[in-house]
Amino acid sequence: MAPVSSAERVHTVDTDAGPARITWTLPPEPRLVLALGHGAGGGIEARDLKALAAALPRAGVGVALVEQPWRVAGKKLAPAPKTLDTAWRGLWPALTAPGLPVVAGGRSAGARVACRTASGLGARAVLALSFPLHPPGRPEKSRADELLGAGVPTLVVQGGNDPFGRPGEFPPGEYELAEVEYGDHGFAVPKRSGLSEAQVMSLVTGAAGRWLASLV
Repeated sequence: MAPVSSAERVHTVDTDAGPARITWTLPPEPRLVLALGHGAGGGIEARDLKALAAALPRAGVGVALVEQPWRVAGKKLAPAPKTLDTAWRGLWPALTAPGLPVVAGGRSAGARVACRTASGLGARAVLALSFPLHPPGRPEKSRADELLGAGVPTLVVQGGNDPFGRPGEFPPGEYELAEVEYGDHGFAVPKRSGLSEAQVMSLVTGAAGRWLASLV
């Protein structure tokens, strides 16, 4: 695929939970926007978020990496889920401002936010990266209802060895699931897998790109 010139810009959005920040990477003529929130233990520097922001604009997909207010404020601990949802709802008008369909997404806690709010905000679909189906070692604490209740087309990209929920643990439902073999919650793989980080990220971006292409 030939490279294209993409414009990156950053702006701050005031929400009822505090200022959030959006880093946009837009191709010349985007056909949709993929908005990606980060997890509770990190920010938009996560390897999968960076890989998607680098790869998808070449396929005509604008990417908006969203930093929740607690990260913008420099705090180390994420607030309660309802506060995360409040911030996401507050910045949604900025995500829809380009006038394009918006796919809500994120990794881990960000995937949960996207699922919980997608239907109410009118998201075109949800991309859930490393969806935390349950806390490690606590399968009885399932969050499947959030995933199953998204109400829009959904793709889960999940590591084969994710302690927050391996692919085989996910319940049946109206969503798609792409497995990244050997991957943990951050899509890191052991040396024995024979896969480089670049190859793993190619699996993630390839699965997301093919699914996004099927939406429009």
